Amino acid sequence: MTRWWSRLRPDNFTLALLATVALATVLPMTGAAAHGLDRFTDLAIAALFFLHGARLPRESIIAGMLHWRLHLVILACTFVLFPLLGLAFKPLAGPVLTPDLYIGVLFLCALPSTVQSSIAFTSMAGGNVPAAVCAASLSSILGVFLTPLLMGLLAGSQGGMADPLHAVGAIMLQLLVPFVAGHLLRPWIARWVERQRALLRYTDQGTVLLVVYGAFGESVVEGLWHKTPVGSLLAAALVAVVLLAIAMPGITWLARRLGFSREDEIPIVFCGSKKSLATGVPIAKVLFAGGSLGAIVLPIMIYHQIQLIVCAMVAQRYARSAAGKQGPGASSR
Repeated sequence: MTRWWSRLRPDNFTLALLATVALATVLPMTGAAAHGLDRFTDLAIAALFFLHGARLPRESIIAGMLHWRLHLVILACTFVLFPLLGLAFKPLAGPVLTPDLYIGVLFLCALPSTVQSSIAFTSMAGGNVPAAVCAASLSSILGVFLTPLLMGLLAGSQGGMADPLHAVGAIMLQLLVPFVAGHLLRPWIARWVERQRALLRYTDQGTVLLVVYGAFGESVVEGLWHKTPVGSLLAAALVAVVLLAIAMPGITWLARRLGFSREDEIPIVFCGSKKSLATGVPIAKVLFAGGSLGAIVLPIMIYHQIQLIVCAMVAQRYARSAAGKQGPGASSR
């Protein structure tokens, strides 16, 4: 019983997310205070992506880029398979999901992969870590361009979405420019960044919490909870579960069908099936500045927790499988 609860219990960050949503519900910021929080959040997001750029070793980029087949498969799963799955849920828009929640489902499907957790789970499972570093980072960078363009194709101007091309420029300025600047300064600041890795993890999480608080506070003032039935919230959670239940086995089957080794299959499964809350929330802040941002980010918040639980179980299964096969003459698969 204790073992299963430890797997299913929400992590501390998810509990902090829930507390932030509750705080924004009962104590949302308005007026000048909300405007000041918005400006401060923009600076925090820029700092976050500056540090992401400083953390990424150039050697990992070069080593990973050589494995182009693996990267093509991951990018196809992230930016082709998931958007098609999102469109498959369109019949639920209106009867089950509110329009804003369905936009949130499409947004979830258009997001890039996570970086830190994809690498961590790949390492835990005994997979190709350099390839995971490069694949997840490449997905995150391309997401700056592809996510707004995909949302333009999938949703048009629904949800108060900004013009996709204008959004790409704004997202590049806020996310990509700091990322590149951090990476160019890596020779001088890399050691300091590595020493502060534990502290910087909280910087990542704190920035996401700031954006979530601002987004939900604004949406609560506009009547988020009055406009969103409980049944629609439960439906959004079910959609997130179904998405992962389809994606992970399907991606695993595809990796094996294409003949990838076990070590390469692992980053394909984790990088191809995960979606980034840390990148998604800042992109949503720019892309849906005129819409119901709180409802739109709800599906990715739900998917975030589900993917952590499931991927932890899958990584442990890969690790046990590898341990069982170790010994004289054991193969890598």
